[in-house]
Amino acid sequence: MTLLWQRMERETGATGTEPPYWAAAWAGGQAVARHVLDAPEVVRGRTVLDLATGSGLCAVAAALAGARHVTGVDVDPWAVAALRENCLLNGVSVEPVLADLLDGPPATADVVLAGDVSYERGMASRMYAWLRRCHDAGCDVLVGDPGRAFLPPGLVEVARYDIVGDPVLENAGVRRAAVYRLG
Repeated sequence: MTLLWQRMERETGATGTEPPYWAAAWAGGQAVARHVLDAPEVVRGRTVLDLATGSGLCAVAAALAGARHVTGVDVDPWAVAALRENCLLNGVSVEPVLADLLDGPPATADVVLAGDVSYERGMASRMYAWLRRCHDAGCDVLVGDPGRAFLPPGLVEVARYDIVGDPVLENAGVRRAAVYRLG
């Protein structure tokens, strides 16, 4: 991811930028990926959409766990490039999509994954409104979160993990992160 980050800086003319969000595995995303690998029946043989895929951690985990088809969606073209690189490195196939789905219809996937999307009030509000529409349309929705401020009420915890934080983007050390199901 460092090489892609450096390429992004060169192509945009920016130097010394803060690490882009897709350059690390955030705690909520790590929890979702771990859960999918620990309980592959959640995705095995099913279609999966990874919302706000970033570098594709959850999407790659779903593909490795036997999902029939995985789509990774992000609004940042560099995140989609990072997803493609991670798929190559892990020998999996994930359909990369550059789009903002949040104002559109619900997903048609069997499972929607969202790792660490509760970090900002406005974005979390949009995310959870769309995720709720997906749930109401019949999707299983799993969300990972390390206790961020804007996690909505009414979620059902299905797993909890100790996650080592990335010292570049978050406080280093172990964080508790949970995986929730919209119910």
